[in-house]
Amino acid sequence: MSLPPDQDFTEPVDAPIVAVTVYPHRARVTRRGSVRLPAGRHRVFVEPLPPNLISDSIRVGGQGNAAVLGVDVVRRTRPVSPDPGVAQMRERRRVLDAEQAELADLDAVHLRHTEFLTSLGQRASASYARALAIGSAHPDAVAAFADSLTSQLTEAHARRRDLVQRREEVGREIAALERRLTAAGNRREPDRTAAAVDVEVGEGGTDLLLDLSYMVDGAGWTSSYDVRVDGEKLSLTWYGQVSQRSGEDWPECELALSTARPAETATVPELDPWYLNRYTPPPPPRPMTYPGAAYGQPAMAAPGGPPPMPSAAPMASAVEAAPPPPVVQATATVSQGVTAATYRTARPVAVPSDGQEHRATVAALDLAVVLDHVTAPAVSTDAHLRATVTNTSEHTLLPGKASVFTAGEFVGTTGLQTWAPGEEIELALGVDDRVRVERELVNRKASKATLGATRRQEVEYRIRVTNHTPRPSRLTILDQLPVSRDENIVVRELKVVPPPAERTELGVLTWRFTLPPGQPVEIFLGFRVDVSKGVELVGWRE
Repeated sequence: MSLPPDQDFTEPVDAPIVAVTVYPHRARVTRRGSVRLPAGRHRVFVEPLPPNLISDSIRVGGQGNAAVLGVDVVRRTRPVSPDPGVAQMRERRRVLDAEQAELADLDAVHLRHTEFLTSLGQRASASYARALAIGSAHPDAVAAFADSLTSQLTEAHARRRDLVQRREEVGREIAALERRLTAAGNRREPDRTAAAVDVEVGEGGTDLLLDLSYMVDGAGWTSSYDVRVDGEKLSLTWYGQVSQRSGEDWPECELALSTARPAETATVPELDPWYLNRYTPPPPPRPMTYPGAAYGQPAMAAPGGPPPMPSAAPMASAVEAAPPPPVVQATATVSQGVTAATYRTARPVAVPSDGQEHRATVAALDLAVVLDHVTAPAVSTDAHLRATVTNTSEHTLLPGKASVFTAGEFVGTTGLQTWAPGEEIELALGVDDRVRVERELVNRKASKATLGATRRQEVEYRIRVTNHTPRPSRLTILDQLPVSRDENIVVRELKVVPPPAERTELGVLTWRFTLPPGQPVEIFLGFRVDVSKGVELVGWRE
């Protein structure tokens, strides 16, 4: 607890915002101001501060012949106008400030809920895919889970939209109150959140330079990307989308974007005991004495991945004599920490407290890319263009939406997940109609079971892929053989020409070719299925 000051400086120190560090879900604001102080103990005030700042996060530093004894967050009350209407407006303003802080807290809670549901869906999709492949999950259960998760995400987003709408309504009402108070001759707020700094100044006095920093909720940044494909090169521009509703506008100042998560790195995870016990069946239900009882059925789900993107054909750059130099993209400077990185933008950025996104360039990367076409004719005769890219930069790229361009034209969007240095990812660039795919049933035989015999079905397919692009195309073709899950059903491979490059225990066959322009490739796939008498075959498809 600080000692009582010799003198209070009633007029606050002029300390404008000079720097802001934005985290994914919070921000640290730094103010700087100076004041001339005589020798002795003093209390100086820095105001106005946002009402929803995190009090425990406030820090004071600076320069001068003085020692900081303590800092408190206080409410400063100025003389109240005798006009009862003005008093009512001020009281209403206090209520709105409290409601605005509460809405910001609720928005943060719903954001965490939405992130949890999204993470759950991403994890569940892989698990359900494996379960469906081996037959341990029923498609109806998977669909039910998907419907449930979609419904919960829809409700969560709806709640966040309602909160945004209410916060905008509160903001408009506060702005209207401000105008009315100004018209009544009350330009200053009667009550302001302020930092009360107790300092002790040495002999002779000092010109004290104060640096005051504090954390606020209702602010954050997300990532977005521009992806431009040009032959065997991929140019990626990383943007930081900054928005905030902290209650104070940030002027043009030094802006830094940090990947640290202050609220999530304060504790180390611990494991609870993992108990095993014998299953005890529940008691039988009591007989119902009334009709019409309803039983609920839980719904469960695996969300689908992002929709396929429109086609993105590689762009051919024209060769010009002595072309002018390209425009240089100004990027942020990076400081790598132990667990996070901080990016300082190349120019000052102003961010009003209106929730609108303001974009700053974080990094521009040129990465080598391997393009190929992938097709699974048993499912669809479309050929999808795929880019395989390795992150050869020092940056850990965060999740975000990516806009894809080719030949300077926007062709679609996709989603990037967390992409670490040295990690390889695949980007789906959409359907390329210049690679034509055909799958034809060329032979089919079927025999009926006789006494003591088996039923037999025999099929042969021809797959033909033709490259109509102007350059050689790397091609990956996927098909499959059925896999029996019953000893009375036997699958025999009859013909696979040419042999596949890979095959799995689940019957997936993979061929890889490099097709010159205008050249086709053919694959023949034949197999036989023997079914014992009295066994009903399910899962057959052509």
